[in-house]
Formats: sequence, structure tokens, C-alpha cells
Amino acid sequence: MSLPTNTKPPIINCHTHIFIGENIPPYLAKTFLPYPFYKWLTIPFILKLCRWWYLGKSSPTQWKYQWWCRQLQLIVYRYRSFLLRHTIIKFVVTLINFVISYHAIVYVFNWLTHLFIKPDPQTRDAISGVVIWLKERHLLWLPHCFIVKLAIVLFTIFFIAWGRKMLLFLVKKMWSFLSILPNEKTLQFMARYINIGRFAYYKQQARIFIKLKDQYPTGTGFVLLPMDMEFMDAGPTSAAGNYETQMKELAAIKRNKKYKDCVYPFIFVDPRRKTVGKQVFFDWKSNTPGTVELNDCFIKDYLEKEKFSGFKIYPALGYYPFDETLLPLWKYAADNHIPILTHAIRGTIFYRGTKTKDWDYHPVFKQSAGNRVLEPMLLPELKNVDFINNFTHPLNYLCLTEEKLLRTIIKNTGKAVQELFGYTNDDTPLQHNLSHLKLCFGHFGGDDEWQKFFENDRDNFANQLMRKPNQGIVFIKEGGIDNSMFTLEQVWKNVDWYTIIRSMMLQYPNLYADISYIVHEPAIFPLLKQTLQHPVLQQRVLFGTDFYVVRNHKSEKEMLAYLQAALSETELDAIARYNPINFLS
Repeated sequence: MSLPTNTKPPIINCHTHIFIGENIPPYLAKTFLPYPFYKWLTIPFILKLCRWWYLGKSSPTQWKYQWWCRQLQLIVYRYRSFLLRHTIIKFVVTLINFVISYHAIVYVFNWLTHLFIKPDPQTRDAISGVVIWLKERHLLWLPHCFIVKLAIVLFTIFFIAWGRKMLLFLVKKMWSFLSILPNEKTLQFMARYINIGRFAYYKQQARIFIKLKDQYPTGTGFVLLPMDMEFMDAGPTSAAGNYETQMKELAAIKRNKKYKDCVYPFIFVDPRRKTVGKQVFFDWKSNTPGTVELNDCFIKDYLEKEKFSGFKIYPALGYYPFDETLLPLWKYAADNHIPILTHAIRGTIFYRGTKTKDWDYHPVFKQSAGNRVLEPMLLPELKNVDFINNFTHPLNYLCLTEEKLLRTIIKNTGKAVQELFGYTNDDTPLQHNLSHLKLCFGHFGGDDEWQKFFENDRDNFANQLMRKPNQGIVFIKEGGIDNSMFTLEQVWKNVDWYTIIRSMMLQYPNLYADISYIVHEPAIFPLLKQTLQHPVLQQRVLFGTDFYVVRNHKSEKEMLAYLQAALSETELDAIARYNPINFLS
């Protein structure tokens, strides 16, 4: 692409989402919340709540414009300013608030202990001593009416800041009580779950896109990534939110004269999808050995007619990226330089069904069974949040780009795929492979994996990035692929994803990684700057944010400002202007 001498290309955000709430299955909280709670806290419920809050005729966001709200503000202001100007009255009110607050604390403490929740002994003894002292001096009122007690507690929570803080402190001290509350992972999920409603309550993707676009300089480009969550076993999407409707809306945005040159929508690909409406999803033929031609199908229409720019996959929804159905498509993409963007982080959107027997062992990698015997590598994880990472693991993509591993996959495919790749036998290299596949690892493994890289200061594999800065981990040894299985097993089980992805990027010429989602975390910036010092990696890292999924951390304009402050102009231009052009072209 030729550019004017002194003109920079625009920024391109390579990882954004604008799908609406109807595109999301209703029971996304499944496996995070027990039955029947995930049936109650559904996506439709969150959307209704958010639409009422933001868009309803009686929306709370509109209250500030109502006469009664302004009158209430005036009353509150007069009350607070009156207290500020009259010290004695302020002291009396403070004393009353103090009395109300300690009553609320005692009531809550009694409720918790009567529910057979054992408090921390020190907390129990301290509060019990205070209660006895107050009773002896007739300073504690214990009404029999529960409603009165509840009213005092609620008044404290809503109107007395000091009392509210003390109540929170009390609950935090009740350690045995906290054990039944959601764990940290669940709370993180709930934050993102609720956050969906902040943008996804819009009924058209175009409305969400405008909210994204308006936070960037004029001319900024955006890769728009849809999601097909129909097969994740979290309930059916509504008719208004099916995959076909979602893709048609993206196509309409691409056709819009205002946006056609600044949006790069991708096609979401799931190997389990066979049709879109009445149209075949993916159909191909091979008239010339080693080449793929598309028959009339949905994917062909959206690439050629709708001018979509690439493919998006999300293996955490329950499949491997080397699924047999996908292999001809990846051959077509590699030969035509069509980019693929994949999810590569331990996330919260994943398959919600039960683990099947076929997922007990890895289809390609093997482990030692003793006496130099190899057996399929066991994948022992049973919880969804754990076993779905077996689909997401970055080493799975080595099975595509590395010919020896790809050969073991092609061996077990149908005749048409074997002929496409020119498979002969176990010992003969494929005539055609995927070493030139153009692929981006979305989220670069995750900020937690970046931290693991720093912590693994004694790890032999992680330190290979330092000893062999232009290669990283040597995944494949000479000879048959079985010679490499011990190494691959150890890398799979023990090595951080940052090291794996970076090593693969150094060894394969068309592999990229974006910093979407993790860009909200300033702790990644030192390692990001170090990564960009490498001449190869500086050309392969892409700017992305993961809008709007990342909104529970920071806004788009805030993340961009942080990044501009952390990187030099050359570094920022590389990842946000020039590398995206190479990836998308």
C-alpha cells in the first residue's frame, strides 16, 4: 500500500465487538451460578433492566431533569448546608446517626449468628462485649418487630456513610459467612456479565459501533468481530439475535458509505454450523491439487460480495482449531492471505455443557507411558472453566503451522482432505501445508500469563526466550514427530502462554498477537515495551481493546491514552497503524 511521504495511516483497533444482547444465549451464568440461580439471572433480564434504566420513559437517568428531583436536591442541599453552618446541631445529628448505626450493626450481627453462621471468634467476643455493655446501661433497643429492625438497617445502609462502612467491615470479618459467597473468579465473571448490559441493551449493532467510533480520532479503523454462541449449550438465542441477523447487520454497516473504509468485519466460524438460514455455511471443491475453491455458500458471499476481511474463531465454545471441517477453509485462507483471529486467553465465555469422553485425551499430543511407550495425553480437567482451556491452548495452533503435526491430523481425515493436502503416509511430508497461515492470537495469552512469564525465573522453557531470542522454544526435534512429544507435553502442561505464543511468532512468518483486553492493565506495559524491542515482534503485535467486553475496567479513550503515554511514537505507530495494515491486507 503506497502512502504519502509525510502522512501516517490511521489507527486501527484490531479487536472490537458490537454484538447486541440478543446475540448472547440467556443462560450465560451457567456453571458460575448453581441451579436455579442461573435460570433467574439471565441475559434477557439484564437487558430489560438496562433498557429500563437507560432508555425507559421513567428511566432513572432522566430523573435529574424532573422537577421533583431538583426539589429533592434542593432540600438535601439546604439540610447539609444547615448542618455545616450550625456546629451544635451537626453534633446532635452525628450522635443520632451513631446510635442508629450501632443498632443496625447489632441487628445484623444477631441475624448472621442465628443463621448458624459462625463468626470469627475475636469479632464475636468484641461485639458481644459491646452488646452486653449497652444492655446494662439501657442504651440498646431490641424491638420484637422484624420490620422495624430492617428499616433501621436499610436507613443506615442508604443514609449513613459511617454506618454503611461499619456494616461492610462486619460482614468481611465473618469469615465463615464469606465462604459461601461467590469466589473471585465468579465475581469477575459477574462484573463482565452485568457489564454486557451497559452496551448490549441497544437493539442495533450500528448504535454500539457509534459509541465505539466516537471515542477515537476521525478516520480510525475497527476490526468488528461477531460471536456465534448457538452451540455453547447456554440456551437458545432469540430470533432477533440469531447468527444470520447479526451478520446481516454487520454487512449493512460495511455497505454504509460513512463507514465502509474504516470497518473490517470478520466472519465468525464454528465447525458445528452447517447452514445459515436456508444457505449452506461452507462448501468447497478442489479442481487443482492443493487448492481450494469455494462453492456457492454463506462464507463465499460474505467474502466476495460483502467484502468481509477475515475469519474469527473461538475454540473455547467447544472445538479444536484443527477440526477437520475447518482444514479446507484454513487452506483457502492461507493461500489467499485472509487473516484469522482466534481467542487466546482464559476467559469467561465458554462451553457450558458437560465434558464428553472424546475430550478426555488430546487428539494429537502424547505422553509417556513408560518403557519408551507413548499414549494419548490425558486432559484431566472436569470443570468447564478448566477443561475449555484445552481448546484455547496456543499449542493447538502448532498443529496447524507445523507440518509434522498437521500430518498426524490429516492422516485421520477423509479422502477429500487428504488429497487436498497431498497426504501419502506417516513418513512422507505433506505436499501442501499451512505454514503460511496468517493468524492472530487475540489477547496474547492473557495478562496473567504475562505475569507467569516474569515469575518463572527458573523455568528452562521460559528462559529460552533469553537464550535464543530469535527462536524461543524449540518445539520440534529432528526425526519422527514422536521424538518431540515429551517436549510438547512439558510445554503444554508447564509453560506460560506468553512464552509459547512469542516463540511461535518468531518461528512462523505470518503469526501475530493483539493486546486486546490485557491493554487495560498497566502492569503489562514493561513487558510490552521489551517485546517491541525485538525487530520481528515489533512488526507482529497489534493494537486492540476488546470493546465493549473490557468496559468494566476502562473506557476506550482511557486505554488509548494510557497506551500513548506508555509507548514511544514509533512503537505505537507500529502496533496501531502499520502492523494492522499488513495483517489485514
